[in-house]
Amino acid sequence: MPGENLSRDEAHERAALLSVDGYEVVLDLRSAVGDSADAVRTFRSETTIRFRRTGEGTSTFVDLIAPAVTAVTLNGRSLDPEAVFDGSRIALDGLADENVLVVDAQCAYSRTGEGMHRFVDPEDGEVYLYTQYEPADARRVYATFEQPDLKAPHLFAVTAPEGWTVWSNGAGEQDAEGVWRFAETAPISTYISCVVAGPYHYVTDRYTRTLADGTELEIPLGAMCRKGLARHFDADDVFLVTKQGFDFFHDNFDYPYPFGKYDQAFVPEYNLGAMENPGMVTFREEYIYRGKVTQAAYERRANVILHEMAHMWFGDLVTMVWWDDLWLKESFADFMGSFSLAEATRFTNSWVTFANNRKAWAYRADQLPSTHPITADIRDLEDAKLNFDGITYAKGASVLKQLVAYAGRDAFLEGARRYFKRHAYGNTRLTDLLTILEETSGRDMKAWAKSWLQTSGVNTLTPAVSYDAEGRITELAVLQEGDEQRPHRAAVGLYRLTDGQLTRYARAEADITGARTVVADLAGEAKPDLVLVNDDDLTYCKVRFDEDSLATLRAHLGDITDPLARALCWSALWNLTRDALMPARDFVSVVLAFAGRETDIGVLQMVHAWGKSAVTHYAAPAWREEGGRLLAEGALRELRVAEPGSEHQLTWARFFAATASSEADFQLLEGLLDGAAKIDGLDVDQELRWSLLSPLAAHGRADEARIGEELTRDDTATGKRHQVRLLASRPSAAVKAQAWAQVVESDTLSNALVEATIAGFVQPSQRELIAPYAEKYFAVIERLWAERSIQIGMDVVRGLFPGLQDDEATLAATDTWLSAHESAAPALRRLVLESRDDLARALRAQDCDRLAG
Repeated sequence: MPGENLSRDEAHERAALLSVDGYEVVLDLRSAVGDSADAVRTFRSETTIRFRRTGEGTSTFVDLIAPAVTAVTLNGRSLDPEAVFDGSRIALDGLADENVLVVDAQCAYSRTGEGMHRFVDPEDGEVYLYTQYEPADARRVYATFEQPDLKAPHLFAVTAPEGWTVWSNGAGEQDAEGVWRFAETAPISTYISCVVAGPYHYVTDRYTRTLADGTELEIPLGAMCRKGLARHFDADDVFLVTKQGFDFFHDNFDYPYPFGKYDQAFVPEYNLGAMENPGMVTFREEYIYRGKVTQAAYERRANVILHEMAHMWFGDLVTMVWWDDLWLKESFADFMGSFSLAEATRFTNSWVTFANNRKAWAYRADQLPSTHPITADIRDLEDAKLNFDGITYAKGASVLKQLVAYAGRDAFLEGARRYFKRHAYGNTRLTDLLTILEETSGRDMKAWAKSWLQTSGVNTLTPAVSYDAEGRITELAVLQEGDEQRPHRAAVGLYRLTDGQLTRYARAEADITGARTVVADLAGEAKPDLVLVNDDDLTYCKVRFDEDSLATLRAHLGDITDPLARALCWSALWNLTRDALMPARDFVSVVLAFAGRETDIGVLQMVHAWGKSAVTHYAAPAWREEGGRLLAEGALRELRVAEPGSEHQLTWARFFAATASSEADFQLLEGLLDGAAKIDGLDVDQELRWSLLSPLAAHGRADEARIGEELTRDDTATGKRHQVRLLASRPSAAVKAQAWAQVVESDTLSNALVEATIAGFVQPSQRELIAPYAEKYFAVIERLWAERSIQIGMDVVRGLFPGLQDDEATLAATDTWLSAHESAAPALRRLVLESRDDLARALRAQDCDRLAG
């Protein structure tokens, strides 16, 4: 990635020098179809940028990553492309007060999901295009000033192959010459401009609302996917959630949706969950479900839909100046996704999912050596790319939930309303938001921000309880640990076991400050069986238990009646396991005892993932086989007793496939695939078939021919990804060598197939087989980082790290590489450091589990 980086200092200097009045972008995408002998397939991109010089200086640069520049004209003066273009920047000298720059270039279609991604559907040969830019890949499609604070209106014109439809941020139509022309956008950052083109299946609807001033708001709605997925596309549910979201945000934001139409495209080989391009939101097409899925899957999709919609205000209407304040959009969107989901849709328990799932992501990220404050120090674009992480999203959202408890819901929402009106179409920093929240809440937001936004790390809250002779609480204190002792608005719940149910009988909220805080309101209460700190999940912290409470959970976790409290306890036990304070085998025992009683399907799926991870990474090596056998037996037991046709049955079937390891397990899987075995109510649809076939391939019971037969049944883009993954998962030295070469020595695979190949290559049951690649990994990663796009570099460096070689020798090899490569790209070192930390954590947990054995 040489020459493609942009530093914060360069961006600030450029913003001080100029302002942008508008972009006119003309694209010719007809080269996307038809035969091409070119090694790199390209398209013509002509950009006209009108900008003014507002500061001192007469030189700057414009960003463009393209195979070739045909012509550059600045204020009518032709510049020599070979002299001014270095592959990622075009140097501009002799700027006037008002400037017109025209750049004619040949830009490359992408296979990595960055820039203009080109996908050929193997099912019918149709070609589909879409763009993805965040944080800085618009420059792969047109010449830009690629930084968020240089906002400008965009005007797109696109020539496409015959029979295609083209979409962009604004409404568009095809003129008499066949060119698709789009309405000029409001001022937006380049990273949220967008083009989608191809023979997409397209469905329409409308949203209408009478605003407070009596005017009628009408928003045209659209939703699209590949033709091959049309039969699976439940657009009605997408539109339902979309309309519910618009109602919620209009009710609470008092600022009408500002970008005209609202299209939502579900696109192939997408690197992200979704992207908030105003008027043209893009999603990964995996949110279109080809088979039976649980309500948790629909909840995840609805959350993403609402997350992206929240961005229309937080991020698109008001945008951060630089990526340091990425949280100003991502944290708010993540919080608002769960907030609106709980209050405006059928998914009323979304805060349970948030507590159990999203916050687990945050807790992990906040304990890595790369942890950072929510308002991070983002030196350049590589830093920015890596900061789309659990801290920026889930911790930031958790902190906003804490802010609502701290400042009050009404003050928080009133602050949001003033923020939009005061900074519409502009760019902001942290201080801009804090000033408004101080106005609406009367609280000292600077002190709150210093503790929560400008420091890193997670606090641990533990109850300390004393009782009198009659068993009543004399004092209940909350002990806080952590480098930064923060103010927490938290609840403490007391639970009692009665008639086989653990229910709350007392609760108190308190401001937790300092190392020790007494919760006076609970003095005098009868002795509880369980003390739950952070009841109702008001704050962001790790929760610990006193000895009596921990004993209660080991014996009665499944008896907790409240789903949120139960989810918090599952999460706390998992954190104890990760922190080497609870043996992995003990956590597995709790899973085996109580997962079958978990009613919330999203929590159950998370518990399954944790149980498998406990055996794979945290169990003592000598106990792994036994732990895996116990999980598989437990999964099969619950599968057989689950209600026929229920989502719990489906979830247990998938978990059984993920843990299967014995001859009997494999025979059952084979029987379910060929119809010889039946489980009442279990519909073995195509997606479940791939899940059942996966362990057979990884254990050498499904060869290339058998995997090919399954592809014949499912000869689609999704089927192809499954096939590639399963082929790479076979237990053969030759297979592993081929997979390694396809990912490391070649760049012909698309981003989706790179991901699938890595997923197949790394199999926990094949530790010895892939051990030789540990040394090879450290020999190639710096070259790979330099040669590949940052997205592929991230996928390879993270995905192929030899974490399954979990011994001191691998830890030492990682340290040796880090010591010898102190000058390597900081983003690359961060990825290796994070993987090293995961490995060191696993070794500590294994020691804990070994002692328990």
